[in-house]
Amino acid sequence: MATSKTGSFYLTETLTMTTSTDDGDRVVGTIDLGAYVNVATGQAIAIESVDFVYQDILLASNMANAVSASSTLSAQLTDLNPGNSFVRADNQSLVASGALCIDKANNVMSHASDLYPDNYGPAAVSEAFMVVNDTLYLIGGIDGGDITETSYLTARIRCRVVKLGSKDWMAIAIQSTASDN
Repeated sequence: MATSKTGSFYLTETLTMTTSTDDGDRVVGTIDLGAYVNVATGQAIAIESVDFVYQDILLASNMANAVSASSTLSAQLTDLNPGNSFVRADNQSLVASGALCIDKANNVMSHASDLYPDNYGPAAVSEAFMVVNDTLYLIGGIDGGDITETSYLTARIRCRVVKLGSKDWMAIAIQSTASDN
């Protein structure tokens, strides 16, 4: 069972997609958790929620101006390094994912998170996604068009520091390192 050591707080990471980001390209950023995760004391991060925010260089909400054609801007947050690619939804390292779909011709956009942090995890600690690794990876990319204006993808992560029992810590560590790619 997880015991909270802190209240909820936020971590953020922003990826920049420049005009050289083309159809199929991926951009990766990292979030250092070294100050929060401690193997010796069983300290981990419990991720309660993740929001993805997409903005163009003007920090406006009309992302249709930032792409060359109807496109999908996708985002994933993982606790293992996926390299420069997205992972499948059954990958145990996937913390959260979402997408912004842009219908440029009709100037219509829809945004949804399709995986939430509390969807996976051992039953005793399933109130959040428990992270025992010292880095999170944010991956963003475009499919269907090119970026025509510098754009930003920000992950806003609500989390807390928790202390895990040795059995829960070991179960999460085994699950995390044995994850399929």
